[in-house]
Amino acid sequence: MKRRIFIIVLCLLAATAFSQEENQVYNPNADAKKDVYEAIAKARQEKKHVLIQIGGNWCEWCLAFHNFIESNTVLKSYIHKSYEVVYVNYSKENKNSELMKTLEYPDRFGFPVFVILDDSGRRIHTQDNSFLIDNREYDLAKVMLFVSAWTYEAVHPSNNK
Repeated sequence: MKRRIFIIVLCLLAATAFSQEENQVYNPNADAKKDVYEAIAKARQEKKHVLIQIGGNWCEWCLAFHNFIESNTVLKSYIHKSYEVVYVNYSKENKNSELMKTLEYPDRFGFPVFVILDDSGRRIHTQDNSFLIDNREYDLAKVMLFVSAWTYEAVHPSNNK
């Protein structure tokens, strides 16, 4: 009997650990600088910009934004069509300090914070999370306005003739 209980508890713990691992939006062990450089290279090939979402798995608003995007198929499709998306961790385990310096310290705005890079890796916009919220929720119109204003096409209209 004790053995069965032990096996059940062990299975429950393993399932919990596995599901928490799956729900991790931000990877503190990722090489964020490498991920950003790879996104820039891909963006250059596909005539896109790079959308960097900086935050952590500890951040309620960071996870809420991720879930907001994932739950809206039109918005999710638009973002992935227009941007190479990179999630950059900022936590006590890894603040990605070197990358924060390169991006001109976007962490000063709180989390999540969004940085748009052009296809050459130049920072063209930093977006404070608070401007995307209305009534303590993410506002679809505000988020759409933000992401549509910084696409490759919006910034380079002469290339779209």
